[in-house]
Amino acid sequence: MKTKVMKVGIISKEDYRKRTIAIAKGEYKPSKNEPKVWFESVKSMAQVLSNDNQELLKIIIQQKPGSISDLEKMTSRKKSNLSRTLKTLERYGVVALKRERGKLIPEVKATDFNIQFGLHYSHPINDSNSLTL
Repeated sequence: MKTKVMKVGIISKEDYRKRTIAIAKGEYKPSKNEPKVWFESVKSMAQVLSNDNQELLKIIIQQKPGSISDLEKMTSRKKSNLSRTLKTLERYGVVALKRERGKLIPEVKATDFNIQFGLHYSHPINDSNSLTL
């Protein structure tokens, strides 16, 4: 499988809200380089991209399960746990769940992650397109 890099940012809920409003008002236009996926904290990102979930992604890539039931057999994880985990990963754009013949088939959309955050990072700064939050 080809490497697919996802840009991820960490931003407070309040700064994310301000950023979203500024975008909606046309006061701020995100650059192409900015993350498309945002987490509220390093902790929340670590939960979604945990070692267990990374192993799950590797199994999906390598073994290409034809359903969540197949994935259950490959991982020894309960179907309910897998469904919850996959829906969370789908919400963040890491996987896609495709429905075919009544079965949900997981597909990995991101294999590597470029993470942007810092103590003063509330939004990406771009000289010609900055926003004060």
